[in-house]
Amino acid sequence: MNNLANAITGLSLIFGFVSLIFSLESHYTFASWAIILSVILDGLDGQVARRNPVPSEFGKQLDSLVDVVSFGIAPAILGYIFIYRDFHQLLAVAALLIYLICSVTRLAKYNITPKEELVNYFYGLPTTASGGMLASFILIFRKGGEVFLPQFVPFVFLFLVLLLAFLMVSRVRYLNLDGLKQLFGANLLLVILSVILLLIIAGFLRKAGTTLFTLFLIYLLFSPFVVKRLSHNS
Repeated sequence: MNNLANAITGLSLIFGFVSLIFSLESHYTFASWAIILSVILDGLDGQVARRNPVPSEFGKQLDSLVDVVSFGIAPAILGYIFIYRDFHQLLAVAALLIYLICSVTRLAKYNITPKEELVNYFYGLPTTASGGMLASFILIFRKGGEVFLPQFVPFVFLFLVLLLAFLMVSRVRYLNLDGLKQLFGANLLLVILSVILLLIIAGFLRKAGTTLFTLFLIYLLFSPFVVKRLSHNS
């Protein structure tokens, strides 16, 4: 199981690297979707790794290093190239550098946190959610291969970047996959299938970016309250 989990982690790294290439070629849609696919693979490799009775320290470290690329560097580069044409470059660099530093710090803190403290939640917003949220935000403004960027968007984007950076290194608690299992119980599979169906419909309606961003936003806003409720009930 560990080898399979590591292979999935490696595939996540490939998509993170592909996102960087697409960003440099100004293919923002493909770059964004590559990050989204990395988010999915990151969740999948975690589930596969949990099926192994002996935890792999190598797999844990590998996963964090891959996350730096796929959810730290890739979104930062994508965000910079996406906004720099219509916004002050120095400000964009500063905000995205802060985001990258916070994502690396978040992963380092996770690696040294005792497992018993991470039963149903993480401390700080996961880098997967941060990277996915930035990628889905960019998808909203991709229409037919063209960029439709209202003047207020760069300001909103940089505010979002700094907010995510702060939440990643905060002590705010966010549900992990075990917490989601406890929350939804036997209905978890139905919830996952419903989300997949929703995304398929949104794709046909060309609203996949908006739908994904909304899902990430719901997690960002409500997950801390759910964690608090689960903690009181346990």
